[in-house]
Amino acid sequence: MAPKKRHTGGRTTPPATTRYTPPIPVTVKESARWVPILMFVLLGVGALVILFYYLGFVPGGRSNWYLFGGLTMVLGGLFTATKYR
Repeated sequence: MAPKKRHTGGRTTPPATTRYTPPIPVTVKESARWVPILMFVLLGVGALVILFYYLGFVPGGRSNWYLFGGLTMVLGGLFTATKYR
């Protein structure tokens, strides 16, 4: 039979520090009303620009700048989505 393990006891958590950081109030964590609106507008308009490019409905011929602009708007919408709380 194996010998019993010796229980030494004592504190296992680090000692408390004297510095206190209060929690962030809930009102600070809320996004402004325009953040989700901007997010959906950028995603929608960017997707429409890319769709219209491929359907041939863009003025001035098929320029790659339409694709670049649509992709930029979609990525801007995704970036805005990461800031939404």
